[in-house]
Amino acid sequence: ASVLNRFFLDQASFELQLWNNYFHLAVAFLTHESLQLETFSQAKRNKIMKKYGDMRKEIGFQIRDMWYNLGPHKIKFIPSMVGPILEVTLTPEPELRKATIPIFFDMMQCEFNFSGGRNFRMFENELITKLDQEVEGGRGDEQYKILLEKLLLEHCRKHKYLSSSGEVFALLVSSLLENLLDYRAIMHDGSKENRMSCTVNLLNFYKEKKREDIYIRYLYKLRDLHTDSESYTEAAYTLLLHAELLQWSDQPCVQHLLQRDSYYVYSQQELKEKLYQEIIVFFDRGKMWEKAIQLSKELADMYENKVFDYESLGNLLKKRATFYENIMKAMRPQPEYFAVGYFGHGFPSFLRNK
Repeated sequence: ASVLNRFFLDQASFELQLWNNYFHLAVAFLTHESLQLETFSQAKRNKIMKKYGDMRKEIGFQIRDMWYNLGPHKIKFIPSMVGPILEVTLTPEPELRKATIPIFFDMMQCEFNFSGGRNFRMFENELITKLDQEVEGGRGDEQYKILLEKLLLEHCRKHKYLSSSGEVFALLVSSLLENLLDYRAIMHDGSKENRMSCTVNLLNFYKEKKREDIYIRYLYKLRDLHTDSESYTEAAYTLLLHAELLQWSDQPCVQHLLQRDSYYVYSQQELKEKLYQEIIVFFDRGKMWEKAIQLSKELADMYENKVFDYESLGNLLKKRATFYENIMKAMRPQPEYFAVGYFGHGFPSFLRNK
């Protein structure tokens, strides 16, 4: 660290790759499983603390100091260092968390000052992405959520220009963390309804933030919950949310719009066609033949008037004929709907007052 500060910090001799290597090596050391004292027995923990202390704190404080030493070079590490710093702050050591979480505010401030748009959008998007990954991977807890919100709010409210947007962001991240922690906890719950509610909360969050990449990932988690419960109509409507993001066009399908079932397709039209075919199957299994007919008409128009695929059109029309026949002859229970409210502190946070 001292060598980097002495010889590779000023404008003329700054080495980006060298500093990058230092940060990643330091984070890898700090997060190594052999240093995670909370995973050991109390006796082993006491023995290590007596002989070596908590080495994570020492290296964590050094990472913090080295970050602040970067000065105007910090912008070169945003957003690439957001994930590694997040790993450091998630370490379940209170002093280390208090020392390193303010780096996030410094990143916000840095991007705000150096970006032409006077915002911290790169940092925001990267933190949301990495938070989702880390919490799903088992890291983070309620204490972290409380401390992150507290420290971000404290720093943002003191800043002349970030007091408003920074406060909104701090509360947004806290809300996301609460939903992610609920989701992680409820995944081991026997109640599929609770798991669905948690998943829908996250879906709504990512939809509002226009994070289609993560939104689509949770869509397929929700679809799986519905198919596991044999709720095929609900599974169909879930997939329809993905299909609605696509156009009937030859425009190449960007990577984040592809779903996790790996439809290796070139255009949005090809993916939308495959999704419609799957949705129609689900509507058929859910005995929602009217909706299956509606989608098949849209698909038939594409086959007949755009791609001239008459073989696929013929097969689709045969299916549609069976849907009409089922409507006339098959027995279906009359669907019933209920409005349910969850009011009071006896319900978990993801359901309360809804």
